[in-house]
Amino acid sequence: MREKNRRMQQRGFTLIEVMIVVAVVSILTAIAMPSYNEYIRRGHRADARAGLLQAAQWMERAATAGGVYPTNLPNALQWKDSNGTADPAKRYTISVVNGNTGAAFTLQAVPKSPGPQAADKCGTYTLSNTGVQGANGKVSGDTGYDASCWGK
Repeated sequence: MREKNRRMQQRGFTLIEVMIVVAVVSILTAIAMPSYNEYIRRGHRADARAGLLQAAQWMERAATAGGVYPTNLPNALQWKDSNGTADPAKRYTISVVNGNTGAAFTLQAVPKSPGPQAADKCGTYTLSNTGVQGANGKVSGDTGYDASCWGK
């Protein structure tokens, strides 16, 4: 009877039990957070690639209508509002590379700096009128080009 009363009076967790739970949660967090962060970065990379493809389609339609490629993109395709202010929800800025002519173009998606994508492994994305894709200063076919940047 005496042991039964003692068991009924003990409630809660011991310090060791709490420390074990904290250690397990810490280990799971240490494993899960890098994967989650990479998943988020991959989503923003996909957004940048989609924006470049949309801008390239607009450039082709404009060249079909006018005979030459435009040298500038409209604000909406650069992810800016009518005042030219960058969209805060976007992690990249899309633009036409300087020096483009009416006969050819190269578009770029530059990560905003400072920002979470600024140190991304793929860096600046590029896309030319011939379909040549680039990432981090290299284009497909270059030594050291990371094909996974355009693949995922």
